[in-house]
Amino acid sequence: MQSNQVSREPYPPGDFAIWIVIYVELVTFGLLFVGYAFSRKADILTFNNSQLALNKTSGFIDTLILITSSYFIVKAVHAIKSSNLSLQEANHIASKWLLAAIAFGGMFLVNKFLEFSAIFGQGITLSTNKFFMFYLLLTMFHFMHVTLGTVILFNIFKKTKKDGYSKEDHRGLETGAVYWHLVDLLWIVLFPLVYIIR
Repeated sequence: MQSNQVSREPYPPGDFAIWIVIYVELVTFGLLFVGYAFSRKADILTFNNSQLALNKTSGFIDTLILITSSYFIVKAVHAIKSSNLSLQEANHIASKWLLAAIAFGGMFLVNKFLEFSAIFGQGITLSTNKFFMFYLLLTMFHFMHVTLGTVILFNIFKKTKKDGYSKEDHRGLETGAVYWHLVDLLWIVLFPLVYIIR
């Protein structure tokens, strides 16, 4: 009877508090996305012309980076939950996947920093026009989330180095994974909305 209770996975995964955070984040970004859409509809020409200043290749690379990093996180969680591995093996494998995800998070931040530098180098600021106001607000807000997510993943990584997760106790890992997937999801919506759709 006890074994059945241990094997039953909690749903949703991770700590309940992270789902409250996710709800707040989705509402916040959702309102920004809606504001962007209405502002664009009111001045399509300015938005389309301003969009030409963005580096779509850089945005696409960022998308690939985040999707790949989310895959690494899935592999890390799978390693810990695997019934075929010892505690030490599972944490060792998970730590490698997490390190890869952290590296890709760092790549995103560097790439985005270079993009911001190019934008500011053109003399563009929040006050240039409404398109760039939304572009900078959305991408910088997301940049902050990736930074926080990378810090969270690093702390999870440190715990795996101490064999801190097991098949029965991996809520912290899943909580971090859920947050990282949120960051990925937000970018998947943000990229086409701001960089592609005309």
